[in-house]
Amino acid sequence: MKDRDLIKLLKKNGWQLDRINGSHHIFRKEGMTVSVPVHGKDVPTSLLHQILKDAGLR
Repeated sequence: MKDRDLIKLLKKNGWQLDRINGSHHIFRKEGMTVSVPVHGKDVPTSLLHQILKDAGLR
């Protein structure tokens, strides 16, 4: 999954961009935070699974 597709998925599920720290976009929802690396490439599978788990989408 591309980083931009992951960002769209997070936004669709109520996550809001809190800040950008270098090449990482930090999203916040209900006091929880998720960091998404934005490098213009596919997010590695293991990292994608961890982000989805942390976001409560898996």
